[in-house]
Amino acid sequence: MQSEYSLWTRENVEELLPVLRELGIGTVAYSPLGRGFLTGRFTSPADFEPGDFRASNPRFAQDAFAANMRIVDVVKQIAAGKGATPAQVALAWVHSRGDDVVPIPGTRRPARLEENAGALEVSFTRDELDRLEPLSRQVVGARY
Repeated sequence: MQSEYSLWTRENVEELLPVLRELGIGTVAYSPLGRGFLTGRFTSPADFEPGDFRASNPRFAQDAFAANMRIVDVVKQIAAGKGATPAQVALAWVHSRGDDVVPIPGTRRPARLEENAGALEVSFTRDELDRLEPLSRQVVGARY
């Protein structure tokens, strides 16, 4: 099954995972980097190029953007403590959901491909997972 699934988008997937696992069906997680937001690349809605679909997305609107930066701050803190990038932490979290959950990040540059592959080397302590788990409940703004 393919569905959007990340630290900040989990609707339906977590409810379906037990059934999918019972049936032997894997999950392909698209947008595991939260449309780039979880990488820490963006600091304000002004960072989007003209015509970028994120500029009209409710999660990226000015008030929601500022509130959602708290999520990115947690991801950045954990990344800094691990010597990893925020993108690697976001991807590693998806990897941590199980061998039957595979993220498919959009990658345009070889350097990003190498960075994304580095997520396979990132593991979490129980404390780190406890900090990451509630992030999806803190998201401000509808998915679309």
